Amino acid sequence: MCGIVGYIGKKQAAPILLDGLSKLEYRGYDSAGMAVYDGKNIQIQKAAGRLKVLDEQTHGGSTMPGTIGIGHTRWATHGAPSDNNAHPHYNQDETIAVVHNGIIENYLKLRKKLIAKGYSFRSETDTEVVAMLLGYYYKGDPLEAIVKVMHRVEGSYALGIIFADHPDVVYSVRKDSPLIVGQSEDGSLIASDVPAVLKYTRDVYFIQNEEIAVLSEDKITFYNIDGEEIEKEPKRIEWDINAAEKGGYAHFMLKEMNEQPKTVSDTLNPRIKDGQIVIDELGMSDEEIRALRKIHIAACGSAYHAGITGKYVFEGLARIPVEVDLASEFRYRDPIIEENTLVIIISQSGETADSLAALREAKQRGALTLGIVNVVGSSIAREADRVMYTLAGPEIAVATTKAYTAQLIALYLLAMKFAGVRGRLGNDAYASMIKDLKAIPAQIQMLLANKEDIQRFANRYLAARDIFFIGRGIDHAISLEGSLKLKEISYIHSEAYAAGELKHGTISLIEEGTLVTAVVTQEDLYKKAISNIVEVRTRGAFVMAVTNEDNTEIEKTADYVIYIPKTNRYFTNSLAIVPLQLFSYYVSVGKGLDVDKPRNLAKSVTVE
Repeated sequence: MCGIVGYIGKKQAAPILLDGLSKLEYRGYDSAGMAVYDGKNIQIQKAAGRLKVLDEQTHGGSTMPGTIGIGHTRWATHGAPSDNNAHPHYNQDETIAVVHNGIIENYLKLRKKLIAKGYSFRSETDTEVVAMLLGYYYKGDPLEAIVKVMHRVEGSYALGIIFADHPDVVYSVRKDSPLIVGQSEDGSLIASDVPAVLKYTRDVYFIQNEEIAVLSEDKITFYNIDGEEIEKEPKRIEWDINAAEKGGYAHFMLKEMNEQPKTVSDTLNPRIKDGQIVIDELGMSDEEIRALRKIHIAACGSAYHAGITGKYVFEGLARIPVEVDLASEFRYRDPIIEENTLVIIISQSGETADSLAALREAKQRGALTLGIVNVVGSSIAREADRVMYTLAGPEIAVATTKAYTAQLIALYLLAMKFAGVRGRLGNDAYASMIKDLKAIPAQIQMLLANKEDIQRFANRYLAARDIFFIGRGIDHAISLEGSLKLKEISYIHSEAYAAGELKHGTISLIEEGTLVTAVVTQEDLYKKAISNIVEVRTRGAFVMAVTNEDNTEIEKTADYVIYIPKTNRYFTNSLAIVPLQLFSYYVSVGKGLDVDKPRNLAKSVTVE
């Protein structure tokens, strides 16, 4: 959530800041602003609403002269979205400007202290406390003031800072919120994420916790929290810059859904060699895999739903007990981590605050940790003992599609690898599953081609108030993700239930015309699932079923049926989710909503 950019160089800063912020819109925000030093003073322009408001106010940045500046898109935490609460924020005499991602947990205590010393505040934000505190400590040496602030504030922060007294330097600081810096031919840049700088440079530095980067036009210097200079190596980013553009699609979400066949292939192909699964980055010996006694999976949102699928696959194939936790709860339940336990942390961005905290808790308790992430060099990728990249490329839409699909593939590969090493998967079954894995990209493509039929069906439910999803076994995991997709982008109340739980209260919510989506892909549960469909139809529900192509018997009970191609029963999630993604997308489009940037949501949740 939130986005930071900064620039110092030969060119006018404001247009570059606007361009960088536009590449970070996917992160979620409700206001935007810029601070630019114009040769005499630091000028700030900011506005509530979309970035286009700021762009129009500054005529594309042309009304803000200067070659050094910082910009920000804010997602409100402290204080409602407004011009005053938008970033950047000044210190008392407007000689320092600050942008901030994260949360300062002790801001009230610091604010009270500063007010007692005569400081007055213009906003309700925790960020303004940082700006005022910098002014309080500043005695001519910016680095010294920044270090003192770092020692006083508690919480998470990524900061971009400019000083009027030092108009040839941009300062950046990081603790538990992502921040990168890079150098181009024309100057130096800071940003919250790679897409903001790809147009200008592919060599970036990932700032670690409690590090400071000092950027001049032609040089970047790094310091630790003690103000001591340190050395860092840049990371080369190989992403195709066009991958972050819409490429003719109406929305990033539609583009990313259509990229799922490629995403699956890119995640699979490097790890299947001569009919065998080879995960070089795993770094676990066969002896370590055989010794595993338990797996914990911790994740948030869609990644958590992928983890629930992973539980069924790991336990079914490798016979390893698995616990799945919402990362936000993992620390607080005092988890029991025994010897020979693997903790898997799943996160698209690799910066999810709760998932990162779960990772650190697991490491502190002695577990071996594995991060399944999409963003190279992200915090989870760096801090986990092992990392497995999903190779989905940049995902811009807030509602994940292709990254979730890639996470499923990574979990399938791991489970099959573990099952093979532990002697739980015979050669014939192994070969058959490899064949099914390789068929998934073409099968997803076939399902995507059915979008017109799903769009017509979706248009019938634009005014729906409640929609329910049901499934048994692994189908419950699919239902959870299908429900989340719908509520994220359509704002329709939606819930997913294990189908067997209907009679324990939920069925009281079913009334005439209520849409119930039943996911029925597990052959051994067909009869029980059909009984659940009959239960809700008897009470007036209209049932959309997603099932395997051989289950034509379901047409006798369901009102509308979407068939998915035949695959291994553990892999059905990768196929059944596609029509549910399309359904959610077309409901949102039909309602005229902002599909890629749904209200109140952020792509990368970097605060707890």
